[in-house]
Amino acid sequence: MCVLVSSSSEPYVVSGGEAAGREVKGEDALKALSAYLADDMTACNQAIIDRMQSSVPLIPQLGAHLVAAGGKRLRPLLTLASARLCGYGEKEGETRHIGLAACVEFIHTATLLHDDVVDESTLRRGMASANALFGNKASVLVGDFLFARSFQLMTADGSLEVMAILSAASATIAEGEVLQMSTQNDLSTPIERYLEVIHGKTAALFAAACRVGAVVAGHNRDAELALEQYGTSLGMAFQLVDDALDYAADQQVLGKTVGDDFREGKITLPVLAAYEQGTEEERQFWKRVIEDNEQTEADLPHALEIIARRDAIRITIERAREYVGQAVEALACFPESELKNLLRETVLYTVERAR
Repeated sequence: MCVLVSSSSEPYVVSGGEAAGREVKGEDALKALSAYLADDMTACNQAIIDRMQSSVPLIPQLGAHLVAAGGKRLRPLLTLASARLCGYGEKEGETRHIGLAACVEFIHTATLLHDDVVDESTLRRGMASANALFGNKASVLVGDFLFARSFQLMTADGSLEVMAILSAASATIAEGEVLQMSTQNDLSTPIERYLEVIHGKTAALFAAACRVGAVVAGHNRDAELALEQYGTSLGMAFQLVDDALDYAADQQVLGKTVGDDFREGKITLPVLAAYEQGTEEERQFWKRVIEDNEQTEADLPHALEIIARRDAIRITIERAREYVGQAVEALACFPESELKNLLRETVLYTVERAR
């Protein structure tokens, strides 16, 4: 059991911010979490901007596009929140969590740049993707630059444990993307293998982002593992819902072209669930459009009809809810506080996105 105390030996409770003294739900929880950590996030964003500077003009130009595209900054928020949950940041000069949050965001952004090139995506967060504007070569090389910056931030932190956690997560992300590529267009992929893919490509960085927060706070291993479990489960739920939204959201809500996964032949739980429960005619349809990659303009609407008929979105969301429960349970060893409640409600928000 992890029992955490602040420097004053009292349970660490965050106070202040827009959410103070009131219950928050859904997306409001994510906004309130950002408000709670506003000063830390401001410092983190400044670190991101500073580290994106280069004497090579294209790098800050592309970096400015990425910053303008925004995003929830969920991963760095998790690092900051985890550190604060463990009492770090109360004393003057405690800023390690700022640099590591920026490091986490650089790792994430680098993978996005590379993913959009591999997937030939033209939209990212509702805006033209970097590769669509600057070309594939620039996106790949700037992604490499951001990876390098992330490792500079790790070494600047000076902790071998932190470096071990974040470098291992970086390797796992790459493995997850390669594994996804190897399962692409393969309807015989077991659900367990699909879950392995999303753990690698998404959950691993969520887990690392949370764990390093506990590490910089100097708390016990139980606290580290609890936050790592929270991040893993949150990441799994987040990606499951993302995969569901590709067949259930409109483009403006999703922030990318609806049906991208379908057009790319990606194996996700909505497809696996619909295929498993489908008629022989429906299975032949999936084999043609996913395995043989023979698609017409009418195929996506038909795929959406089958997905709905086989209740594949509900099945996917229910699996996400299981991970949400695990994430909430992982927080049980921390004393009650407003910050803990915000982290709890943030994970619940992941499934509410699919409504």
